[in-house]
Amino acid sequence: MIHHISIAANDPLHVAQVLAELLSGKVVPFASNPGSYVALAFDAYGTLIEVHPRGLELQPGVGKNAVQHQVNSHPSAYTATHAAISVLTSETEIRSIAAREGWRVERYQRGDFFDVIEFWIENHLMLELLPPELSTQYLTFFEPRSLKEFLAATS
Repeated sequence: MIHHISIAANDPLHVAQVLAELLSGKVVPFASNPGSYVALAFDAYGTLIEVHPRGLELQPGVGKNAVQHQVNSHPSAYTATHAAISVLTSETEIRSIAAREGWRVERYQRGDFFDVIEFWIENHLMLELLPPELSTQYLTFFEPRSLKEFLAATS
């Protein structure tokens, strides 16, 4: 289970506020890195999304030191990092939020298995949002027995 992810944004506070809205949660400052924020879902899984300024990189510490925060002055606007996140927010509400922000949003079918809503934060980072009806499709496909049957049939 993934409990939290970290992402980069041009405007970390604003992005964290939008994410908290989608998660029906709250934003708090990220204590160990000023200028970063956390969108908390307040769910049973401890779900949260850290939002750091674009260019912040997490690098391994040396020796006994923990992770280090370093700034890359020439970061790419894009990344392979993305996440599929179940939200209680409806597709209509997701589309409304995206329209308000001027961010790309589209619903796509992933194979013949389930749909996702591509929600492009600042038009640079994709989150696949799964409102309740899409979350059910996703979980049905990835239910262990069903997934094993699918994999056996395709090998």
